[in-house]
Amino acid sequence: MAFDITEDQTLILQTARRFAQDKLAPHAMAWEEAGTLDKSILKAMAGLGFAGIYVSEDVGGSGLTRLDATLIFEELSRGDISHAAFLSIHNMASWMIDSFGTLAQRQKFLPALTCMDLVASYCLTEPDSGSDAASLSTTARLDGDVYVVNGTKAFISGAGFSDLYVVMVRTGQAGPQGISTLIIPKDTPGLSFGKAEKKMGWQAQPTAQVMFEDCRIPVTNRLGEEGHGFRFAMLGLDGGRLNIAACSLGGAGEALDRAMAYAKDRKQFGKSLWDFQATQFKLADMATELEVARVFLRYSAAALDAKSSNATKLCAMAKRFVTDVGFNVANQALQIHGGYGYLKDYEIERIVRDLRVHQILEGTNEIMRVIIARELDRGT
Repeated sequence: MAFDITEDQTLILQTARRFAQDKLAPHAMAWEEAGTLDKSILKAMAGLGFAGIYVSEDVGGSGLTRLDATLIFEELSRGDISHAAFLSIHNMASWMIDSFGTLAQRQKFLPALTCMDLVASYCLTEPDSGSDAASLSTTARLDGDVYVVNGTKAFISGAGFSDLYVVMVRTGQAGPQGISTLIIPKDTPGLSFGKAEKKMGWQAQPTAQVMFEDCRIPVTNRLGEEGHGFRFAMLGLDGGRLNIAACSLGGAGEALDRAMAYAKDRKQFGKSLWDFQATQFKLADMATELEVARVFLRYSAAALDAKSSNATKLCAMAKRFVTDVGFNVANQALQIHGGYGYLKDYEIERIVRDLRVHQILEGTNEIMRVIIARELDRGT
């Protein structure tokens, strides 16, 4: 692949960068303190085509590529990681409906999702099934032309905020073959939400349990055939892992820029921190690591766009590598700030807190190693 981006991609990147600078960055601290997402900002991002980045154009999507998405999420995360990462989840849920839904489902849900009149969340994790996602126990029992859903999902971003929930449920046997996917609206009788979780980072995003008690969901809200839901969920995560890696890259890039500016401004022992070779070496290493991460992320995204046989392995590699690098670079940026980096006014500490969870969600980085090893064993 070429390692430069096209003229169109440059315009996409610049659009996302301007939005991050003008609309996200000035308010990121206030959103964190309020503990809420800004619906008007999400709709503004939708107006730029960012709510259905790789959703088909016939239902309002932008019809862009996974590589395009990495450019968008990297830039948006320079402004606010919480809003950018939540937009990634919305895109993942919307893509699943577009990719595996019927024409009627696509036409019913996606025009509203791509303009953010409806907001979507992805529901896989449960209190007792995190990394072992195939052991999920939320059940959907067929009763005529409806499913009766019972169970609890955990750590759901947008719980209580989102309008639609793309939910993985057990309709059959134990293991992945017994899992199906349902689209469940927020106003479904029997659907409720737990208390807001108090989190280290992503504090602008509401996170809570989603609970189902005898929720009756029409069979027409099932994506694809019974038993295909786990495969759908995993395919969704391939792209989701690239997006969250891009969010790490953007947050860390912002942290690096702030550390550079601080090092040149801050004076100790009669000269700026930048004038110490130790600081220069540290910043040089941070910049190198981010550049390597960016190249590999874009390479992996291109592989997913091309439907390469090794795409799943590369997506897992990119997620593991880029999120580790991103957190480490942000943490080093905080260190350069010294005690000031620990203060909320300097905002570096928020970036560090927000990026830490990227090594956990969309599959922990330990699970990424499991996936990589499995694919190596298969020869991909």
